Amino acid sequence: MASSQALIDKAKNREFYQNFWRTDLLNTIKSDPGYWCFALWCSPCASYLLRKRALYGDMRRYKCCAGYMPCSGRCGESRCPEFCLATEVCCCFGTSVSSTRFLLQDELNIKTTKCDNCIIAFMVVLGYLACLCRILAVVTGDDEIEELAHVLTCMSDTVYYSVCACMQTQHKIELDKRDGKFGPMTVPPVQQMSRLDQPYAPTVGYPPSYGAPPPYGQPPPPQQGYPAPGYPPAGGNYPPGAYAPAPAPGNWR
Repeated sequence: MASSQALIDKAKNREFYQNFWRTDLLNTIKSDPGYWCFALWCSPCASYLLRKRALYGDMRRYKCCAGYMPCSGRCGESRCPEFCLATEVCCCFGTSVSSTRFLLQDELNIKTTKCDNCIIAFMVVLGYLACLCRILAVVTGDDEIEELAHVLTCMSDTVYYSVCACMQTQHKIELDKRDGKFGPMTVPPVQQMSRLDQPYAPTVGYPPSYGAPPPYGQPPPPQQGYPAPGYPPAGGNYPPGAYAPAPAPGNWR
C-alpha cells in the first residue's frame, strides 16, 4: 500500500516539472518517420535500445522496469542485465516503454502535455473496453457482441502499437536532445535522478567524470551537458538542447 501511494505521489509530482518533450506525440511521425516505422515494426528492439541509451550504455546500472516496479532489483539484473532487459521488453513491452518514459521524465524534469495524456488515456481505455467486451461475448455467447469485441480488439491493437511507436520516437528525439545532437551544450553541476524515495525532482546537470559505475539513478556524464541556470525563458519556449532546472522544493506543494 505504501509503495502504491509512493507511485501515485510521484506521478502527481511530475505535473510540476518545468520542461516539455521536444516533440509531442502528434508530431513524432513528422519529426522522425524512419524511427517511427522502426519502433512500429520492431517494437521490442526499439525499447531495448532506448533503455540502454537512457542508461548511457552502462548496463551495470540497469534495473528491471527502471526501478519503478516491485520486481525491480529482484530479478538478478546485476548478473545478466542484457538478458533481463531483453526479457522485459519481450514479456512486458508496455511496461518497458512506460518505464523508460518515467526514467527520462524524472531525469530531465519533463512533464507530459495534456494532449499526450489524452492520447495515452484513450489507448488505455480502448484496451479496457475491448477486454470487457470480449469477456461479455464469452459469457453471453451473443454473436453480435462477439463481432463487436473483435472490432474493438483490432482497433485497440492498432491504437496501442501506433501510440507506443509514437512514444518511443518521442523518447529517441529527447535522447538526441539530451546527448547534444541538436547543438553544443555546456557541462553543469551534479544531478541525482528523482526516484520513488525522493519527494522532489532534482536539479538539472551531470557530473564531469566518473570511474566506477555511479549509484543507480545518478547518470554518468555525457560529453555534453545542459545550460547554466537562467531558464525557463519567457513563455516557456526552450531552445534546442536546453532544460529548465526543477523548482525549489517549497514550490512543489
